[in-house]
Amino acid sequence: MEGTSFITPMQLWNIGTDLNESNNIAAANAEASLFKSVFKNAIDQVKETQADVEHKQYLLMTGQLDDAHTLPIAEAKAGLTLDVLITLRNKTLEAYNELIKMNV
Repeated sequence: MEGTSFITPMQLWNIGTDLNESNNIAAANAEASLFKSVFKNAIDQVKETQADVEHKQYLLMTGQLDDAHTLPIAEAKAGLTLDVLITLRNKTLEAYNELIKMNV
């Protein structure tokens, strides 16, 4: 089963939609892509800062790091970006849970 995906993404149903509803769907898709880009940017920042920490750790271990203070600064930056990503995830889950609780 290599190369096949057993999870298919949900598709929008355009049953009986009028012009206003299609505009709402387009706006929702734009907002979803905005959130996706923000979340992807946060993940990329975490990866980038962690790679920087690993590189500075390597330089420190091999004696090539001139300023020993740059490693703790890089570690603090990596910690902050991870905290932001975790907070973003938690707030997203809280919002999703609130939406699930709503009566339609």
